[in-house]
Amino acid sequence: MSETLRKEQQIQIQIDEPIGQGVYSNFCAVTHKQGEFIVDFIFIQPLEPKGKVRSRVVLTPVAAKQIFQTLMENMRIYEERFGRIEILAGEPKPTMMQ
Repeated sequence: MSETLRKEQQIQIQIDEPIGQGVYSNFCAVTHKQGEFIVDFIFIQPLEPKGKVRSRVVLTPVAAKQIFQTLMENMRIYEERFGRIEILAGEPKPTMMQ
């Protein structure tokens, strides 16, 4: 499908109230196999040795790459507007599960 045709399409997106409220996450774990990526969004409370998965999103490899590219572009725009985001030493880092 050409880029011009894609831009002409309009997609209506609906969101239910509970989903619209969002879920807070401060950690994620990613795993994959040939046909899918699985991203677990996790909340880890300070001073607690365990976290709880709040949401799991299963993506096709193409969707995962598109989301990655979109996040990178949004991060660039955010940092241009608000300044560089610093990752503090000692903060848990997202992990890849195998």
